[in-house]
Amino acid sequence: MPLEEALPIAKQIAEGLEYAHERGIVHRDLKPANIKINLGGVVKIFDFGLAKALEGETAASDPSTSPTLSHLATQAGVILGTAAYMAPEQAKGKAVDRRADIRAFGCVLYEMLTGERAFGGGDTSETLAAVIRDAPDWNSLPPTVAPRIRDLLERCLAKDAKQRLQAMGDARIAIEEADGGGTARRGELVERIGEPAGKTVTIRYDAIIIGTGQAGPPLAGRLTASGMKVAIIERKLFGGTCVNTGCIPTKTMVASAYVARLAQRAAEYGVAIGGGVGVDMKQVKARKDAISGKSRAGVESWLKGMANCTVYEGHARLESAGEVSVGAARLHAERIFINVGGRAWVPPLPGLDQVSYLTNSSMMEIDFLPPHLLIIGGGYVGLEFGQMFRRFGSHVTIVEKGPRLVPHEDEDVSAAIAGILEGEGIELRLNAECIHFSRHGEEAVAGLSCEDGMQEARGSHVLLAMGRRPNTDDLGLEKAGVRTDERGYVIVDDQLRTNVPGIWALGDCNGRGAFTHTSYNDFEIVAANILDRDSRRVSDRILAFGLYIDPPLGRAGMTAAEALRSGRKAMVGMRPMTRVSRAVEKGESQGLMKIVVDADSKEILGAAILGPGGDEAIHSILDVMYAKSPYTVLQRAMHIHPTVSELIPTILGELKPLEAAAD
Repeated sequence: MPLEEALPIAKQIAEGLEYAHERGIVHRDLKPANIKINLGGVVKIFDFGLAKALEGETAASDPSTSPTLSHLATQAGVILGTAAYMAPEQAKGKAVDRRADIRAFGCVLYEMLTGERAFGGGDTSETLAAVIRDAPDWNSLPPTVAPRIRDLLERCLAKDAKQRLQAMGDARIAIEEADGGGTARRGELVERIGEPAGKTVTIRYDAIIIGTGQAGPPLAGRLTASGMKVAIIERKLFGGTCVNTGCIPTKTMVASAYVARLAQRAAEYGVAIGGGVGVDMKQVKARKDAISGKSRAGVESWLKGMANCTVYEGHARLESAGEVSVGAARLHAERIFINVGGRAWVPPLPGLDQVSYLTNSSMMEIDFLPPHLLIIGGGYVGLEFGQMFRRFGSHVTIVEKGPRLVPHEDEDVSAAIAGILEGEGIELRLNAECIHFSRHGEEAVAGLSCEDGMQEARGSHVLLAMGRRPNTDDLGLEKAGVRTDERGYVIVDDQLRTNVPGIWALGDCNGRGAFTHTSYNDFEIVAANILDRDSRRVSDRILAFGLYIDPPLGRAGMTAAEALRSGRKAMVGMRPMTRVSRAVEKGESQGLMKIVVDADSKEILGAAILGPGGDEAIHSILDVMYAKSPYTVLQRAMHIHPTVSELIPTILGELKPLEAAAD
């Protein structure tokens, strides 16, 4: 390629790299000894370019229309910046503006990715040498290191495409393993690149965390703050289930559905809306993606900017009780924390292979309105998606194997939830004792009885919401001797230690809680025991959670049925939301409030608040439960009017024996 044709392409690449500089992916302050690289950002985009090259994609013929070039440009920064890091004494006292070097390197990069000659002749290795000539002070490096660096750089320009890609992969591994939380540590980089080619290097840390869900990142923060050197590994998306396919995206969609429902009811409030109410599912998804994406980027940025923390992106596997492999990297630590989360359970239902189905994760990709959503499972996931998509405009049928929805709740709470959903036009099919599938034309058909042709439900799309399973089946637990139960959950003690000393399991994978808040509490328990000498335990916490239909359910502690089964002498207070003025004023008077108290100790055993703000109001009860104070403390409190919470003291003043209330 003639130089006059290559230069515009180089300019485009250089501009892309400058764009990266401005956004903090690569930092330069023009002091010759101080080229700083945010390695996390570089590695991420390096991966992007490598993937494109593996797919056979090259720079576009028209650089101005290629969205790839600005991404690929940062690969120039990877090698150039790495070389600069090897020479902190280079060009003492003289400011260096490397923009010309970057543009020249852009030509070399273009050749590396396309296989075309950027300069129409000559030795590209000489061009590369010219670009980095003043960067590394080769004489200051150990004699075994300089040839390795030269070899690594020159192999990136090999004529054979496979050799080029292998060299790029080697460079990426070297850079990733040298990442010290966003800034390369010169000594580690020298040590890694200086190793003979092909030799597996074990990198030692004080702690290794597998997974970046709710427990992992804050634990990394506490451990690094205490002076530990930490490696944290993420296989796919930073932030885990909550950030990507759970709490944050689904509650964002619940909010959109709430607005849709409110608009549909506008006339009840005296508000006139011209025309019908429509829902733009593409915009609903775009809003959800933006909020979830911002949270995910925040977790990633936090970890990659954390001092003493190295981020590895890849699938982690235990090789022994103290070693973890991530791709070609081998890590060692005396403390390993497993925080791998869970995923939707797909049971082996007859005929399931004949229909397409969705899970909570794949539902996040929907940007259209299913004509008829058939949901299998009457638990929290199924109910939230069911009400949500009914409000968006889908017909919805929820199939539940048991005799009632959310069977772990008291019967009156389950009945109230069913009434809310049916009131919005959701069809409930209960007692589906024998679920099986078939396809009739464009419809998926779910048989609900073991007798052919007796009962069935049809829909355009199927959502499986029948439970969760832990992500422990491809983790190498058997190599480390870590025990799991029959469902795959890691068995832990009351302080979240596994049966193998030095290995802990936190979050959904340990079967001790299935919520974001229990995962975060797992982090607090582990950190307290390791760092604070505070013997916190899982058994210290009180069960608490929310069901985010509208109105939401806030729950804490025991149900009334559980209190009866425990043999305790108990009292209960109840109030329908129709007798809560705040709920009536808002036009949201469905639901009820219910509190169970131990008659002897006077401590609150549990509560359920199904109504507006129930997920918030429950905390005033939960806090008194943690304080182990008698219910009379809350009964005598003066609450603000008009609120839902103001009726809690009233309910506590109207307690009745639980047996009589049950009758």
